[in-house]
Amino acid sequence: MAIPTSHIDLFEGTAIWHVATIGPDGEPQSSPVWAGLDDDGYVVISMLKRRQKVKNLTANPAIALSAYEYNDGYRHLEVRGTVVAIDDDPEHVLIHAMAKKYLGVDRWDAVQPDDERVIIRVRIDQANTMG
Repeated sequence: MAIPTSHIDLFEGTAIWHVATIGPDGEPQSSPVWAGLDDDGYVVISMLKRRQKVKNLTANPAIALSAYEYNDGYRHLEVRGTVVAIDDDPEHVLIHAMAKKYLGVDRWDAVQPDDERVIIRVRIDQANTMG
């Protein structure tokens, strides 16, 4: 499923996305992330491999993301999807690309030498909009 053109700018810009996953005890977990779309239309998110979100998505690939337009809190996009890939990112390519997009810098300075990052790819199963 494609993002409606009326709301694609939320992925093209610097909206902060709230990602919800299901934890090992069935409880929801939500946290803010940077996100984008790849050339194939998948949502892409960079995460540290050790984070609970990655563990949650490995066990249950269901995921939801939502963001709203800062200047109009009534305009928002919710995406429900399925994680189709969790790929190692040893060169930290995606987090550096996200730092460029969100901060205008070439590299994410918070990367530590021992950080193991992954790229989460999400197939969009449903998109809901308002505004």
